Amino acid sequence: MRFSIRSWQARFAAVALSAFALAAMQLAPGPAFAQALPAGAKPPEAFPHVKLTAGMFVIDAAVAANDPDREQGLMYRTQLAPNEGMLFVFGENAVHCFWMKNTLIPLSIAFMRADGTITDIDEMQAETTNNHCPRNNGVYALEMSKGWFAAKGIKPGMKIDGLPRPQ
Repeated sequence: MRFSIRSWQARFAAVALSAFALAAMQLAPGPAFAQALPAGAKPPEAFPHVKLTAGMFVIDAAVAANDPDREQGLMYRTQLAPNEGMLFVFGENAVHCFWMKNTLIPLSIAFMRADGTITDIDEMQAETTNNHCPRNNGVYALEMSKGWFAAKGIKPGMKIDGLPRPQ
């Protein structure tokens, strides 16, 4: 097989450019979701955020306080930062159930009363439609990476501070 100098240089340049592009893609920070968001879905950075505290831990929580935001929740995300989560705020004191449809990462959820007292904590597997319902009424739910509450020693009866007022 014969190669001319030009053809060899062109092939080498194409391979080098491809390798450079692949390396750049691996170094660049990726989006916080695995796939293109469906039409009408809100990107993670578009949710309002609030700083919460659980004992000595500070939580950066995206806030879902209306029906469309609560319906989307953490769907399509592939990762959360170590102390990042989503706070769901409801306008009524009731049993609010959750499921994990289109949610790509396993999560822990804490259900809370209006005063921030945690009543229930549950573990949820990714991409399931099992219902996760608290045993008690509440107005807040906080989703964090799976195992976060247990790893921090946070249990029912403890309080989360910095919660916005329910609407």
